[in-house]
Amino acid sequence: MRIIVTDQNGVVHELEALEGWRVMEVIRDWGLNIRAECGGSCACATCHIFVDAEWQDRLNPPTDEEEDMLDTLPDVETNSRLSCQILMSEDLDGLKLTLAESARQEEAA
Repeated sequence: MRIIVTDQNGVVHELEALEGWRVMEVIRDWGLNIRAECGGSCACATCHIFVDAEWQDRLNPPTDEEEDMLDTLPDVETNSRLSCQILMSEDLDGLKLTLAESARQEEAA
């Protein structure tokens, strides 16, 4: 399985993914620029992504908890999701998404 990720600089990455892994874990483990501070517990919104239109209806709808976290973000859009709340499956092979600016790791001074 794979996911296609466009990073905050517009670079497209094709990442190998494993069934049952959170999309956030795949992105983080491949070393892309995602903070993911809470590690997947839907408590921080630092794994914010934009899901490509063709994939939005294939995902489970966001929970109330996820929507509450998304409401805290300055750059939320109708296609915003938290990548920690999307589990990889064969149905999502080829998932396309873009990393939100709000998920960018801050550079060390």
